[in-house]
Amino acid sequence: MKKSKPGASVIPDPPDPPLSPIPRMVVGVMGSAGGRIAEDVRARVRALGEELALRKYVLVTGACPGVPQEAVKGAKSQGGVVVGVSPALNFEEHVVKYGSPTAGYDAIIYTGSGLMGREIENIRSCDVVVFAGGRSGTLGEFAIAYDEGKVIGVLQGTGGITDHLETIINFMHKKTGAVVCYDPDPHALLNKLEDIYKERILPNHRRVIAGRDPHGVMES
Repeated sequence: MKKSKPGASVIPDPPDPPLSPIPRMVVGVMGSAGGRIAEDVRARVRALGEELALRKYVLVTGACPGVPQEAVKGAKSQGGVVVGVSPALNFEEHVVKYGSPTAGYDAIIYTGSGLMGREIENIRSCDVVVFAGGRSGTLGEFAIAYDEGKVIGVLQGTGGITDHLETIINFMHKKTGAVVCYDPDPHALLNKLEDIYKERILPNHRRVIAGRDPHGVMES
C-alpha cells in the first residue's frame, strides 16, 4: 500500500501480474569445458549469453567451466536467469571434486549422476540447445539431443566437434525429428531457434495446458 499525506485517499498497490502458465523459453548452451578456447570464440559465446538474457530466455548449462561459463558471464551481464545442472551430489563435491564454477548461477541442480550421467537431465531441461566448440562430452550431449528430437542450434566456426556436426548427422542416416540450424552469428542463430520454438514447441505447450489447472492438481 502506497503512503499518502494525512487526509488524502489511500492509493492501493497495483495488482500482481498474472502468472504465466508456460515457463520461459529455456536455452541450453553446451561446449568445451577444457582445452584451448580462442578469444574470438569466447567473445561470440558471451554475446550469445547476452542476447539470451535480453530476450528474457532462461540459460541452462552443465555448470562447467570453459565455453558454457562464457555464456553464463554474458547472460548475467544483462541480468539474465541462469541454471546449472551439476554432475555432483552437493555444493562441496561440485567445487572440490569437479572444480566446477559457482559464479553467475541463480540455481544449481545437483544430479549426483557424474559427468556423463547428468547430460540427460541437462538436455531434457531445455527447449532448444546450442552447441559451440566441444569435445567428447559435448558430442555425447549432441547425441542425446539429436536422438530425442530436440531443436538444435550450431554456432558455426567455433571449432571442436561443432564444426563436424553436419558431417556426423549425414553419416548417421537416422531421422529422429530433431531440427538442426546453423549460423556463425549468435543473434541470427537465436532468431532461427526462436522461430522454430514458436512454430513447433510453443503450440504444443499450449495444447497440453489447455483445460488444465496450471497450478497443478492436488493429490487425493
